[in-house]
Amino acid sequence: MIVWINGPFGVGKTSVAEALHKLLPESHVYDPELTGAFLWTMFPPEMQRKGDFQDIPLWRSFNRELLAYLYETWPGTLIVPMTLVRPDYVEEIIGGLRNSGIRVEHFVLTASPETICRRLRGRGEPPGSWAEQQLPRCLAALEGLTGCRRIDTEGLDAAAVAEQMRIRPA
Repeated sequence: MIVWINGPFGVGKTSVAEALHKLLPESHVYDPELTGAFLWTMFPPEMQRKGDFQDIPLWRSFNRELLAYLYETWPGTLIVPMTLVRPDYVEEIIGGLRNSGIRVEHFVLTASPETICRRLRGRGEPPGSWAEQQLPRCLAALEGLTGCRRIDTEGLDAAAVAEQMRIRPA
């Protein structure tokens, strides 16, 4: 099974992924950000870091195909902490995996903007950081996503959120 943990930047996706990893034997945290970093290093300097790597079709197809490959060849649970807000990209990656017969549990973590900003400061991001600037866009887009389960993380630590996911192996 693949567990996709979505939400705005700073909501706690990575912390929850690590907590869930501890709860689930035979699990692996898969980080799609690493694919983006890889692509930037492989591109000619003129193409590097131009916009969001999620806008690169290769990033989306590579992650979808690699996740499908791991799902087919490894018996454990794949945990994917990644903000994915464009509905067409959600459909391309998560929908594509599901259409291939792969079980994807898609969670969207939520919290108030004030809580998210406090969490961003806690990880060392200054006021007005890129992640904070994305907050209104992410919150609006995530509100409209379907086919996911929302978890309000207000007042909860990562372990409590992971417990709420109640994931059962396939």
